[in-house]
Amino acid sequence: MDTDNLVKMANQIGDFFETMPDRGEALENIAGHLRRFWAPRMRMTILEHLETTDGHGMREIVVAAITTHRAELWPRG
Repeated sequence: MDTDNLVKMANQIGDFFETMPDRGEALENIAGHLRRFWAPRMRMTILEHLETTDGHGMREIVVAAITTHRAELWPRG
C-alpha cells in the first residue's frame, strides 16, 4: 500500500466533511466513509501510519476522526 496516496485520499475525505457545522458528525462521517469504502488493508495501513508517525501529513480532522473511531476502523479478522 502506498501510504502517501492513502494520506492524500484521507485528507480529501476530511476536506469534504470538514465543512459540516457539527464537528462530531463530521468525524463520524469521515470514519464511516473509511469503514465502508476502504479495504481492511487500507485501513490497517492508515492506522499504522497514524500510530508510527503521529499522523504525519494528515489533516487534523482526519487524525481526530481516526483516533476517535479507531475501534470501528480496525479490521476484523
